[in-house]
Amino acid sequence: MSKMNPFLTNGYISAEYFCDRTDETETLLRYLTNGNNTALISPRRLGKTGLISHCFHQKAIADDYYRFLVDIYATKNLQEFVFELGKSLLNTLKPKGRKAWEVFLGYLSSLRAGISFDFSGNPSWNIEMGDIKAPTVTLDEIFHYLEHADKPCIVAIDEFQAIALYPEANVEALLRTYMQHCTNATFIYAGSQRHLMGEIFTSPARPFYQSTAIMELKPIPLQAYVPFIQKHFAEAGKLIAERTIEEIYNRFEGITWYVQFVANSLYAMTNPGEVCQVDKVDTAINNILSQLSFTYSSLLYQLPPKQKEVLMAICKEGKACGITSSRFLKNYKLTASSVQGAVKGLLDKDFITHELGTYSIYDKFFEIWLRNL
Repeated sequence: MSKMNPFLTNGYISAEYFCDRTDETETLLRYLTNGNNTALISPRRLGKTGLISHCFHQKAIADDYYRFLVDIYATKNLQEFVFELGKSLLNTLKPKGRKAWEVFLGYLSSLRAGISFDFSGNPSWNIEMGDIKAPTVTLDEIFHYLEHADKPCIVAIDEFQAIALYPEANVEALLRTYMQHCTNATFIYAGSQRHLMGEIFTSPARPFYQSTAIMELKPIPLQAYVPFIQKHFAEAGKLIAERTIEEIYNRFEGITWYVQFVANSLYAMTNPGEVCQVDKVDTAINNILSQLSFTYSSLLYQLPPKQKEVLMAICKEGKACGITSSRFLKNYKLTASSVQGAVKGLLDKDFITHELGTYSIYDKFFEIWLRNL
């Protein structure tokens, strides 16, 4: 039976396939087991969710806590937040046995009619968004459950900065009040947009100010990646040159997901007894781009002309600063007003990111594909 590809591009399996993050794991575990809420901040695809999952699997937490991971990236308002929170709690509790999920459902009186059961008697979250008529009532019920659960709870909320854009007034104050008074639960607020997360947690005028420990995730060091990748190649009777690993790491600025994805492709391309040399990196990336080409062509086709022009300009710059400066506008034959409008649309659609005054293409594979046009 062939060995699975050890370079995961989605999800978490075990510590065997998790690279480094020893210090970060220790720090986050210390915060969680001492009841400290934590804001975990880093660009997307750097491994926040993987780190949370890794901590959730550690013995210090796995045996003694209920652990919930809620992704609110796609939520647009409080109703959708409550929907995702309730759905995540029920789906996590289902494998824990009947007693665990029955207790939770006992608190959800506002939604009980929307919960159905399969032939084995297990509950299904068949609730529609419209079933949540009063989000604050359902939210109150969920927090009552968290407060009275038979184990302490850890609730990790991914892409937490989404709450800053909800249209309802005082959402931050509402959530801060519930989380502050829920003594049986500890919260991780994971976010990928530094400026929004910074405003939420470091602005004295905001409800979450000074309410959490703050961790900023950096790229895993190259010196940790080299032995990790070489070990997994060696276990399959394969070799990979250190220079090859350096090339992957440097091309993608050490961003976890891209390093894993290219390593996954190189592992598949390398036969037992063979050495994976640096000249294979371009082939691996081209193979990945060919798989993604149809998707990228569709995305580009759907963009309005001005957004497409500004996207290409940012792509050519690599890291674009001063996008309304005369130099930038003249180089790419743009106007300040068209750039400002296009950038807002590109940010909203996640085509680009904005960190510390610099704009760049969010998807590094997409950036390479655009440069090859």
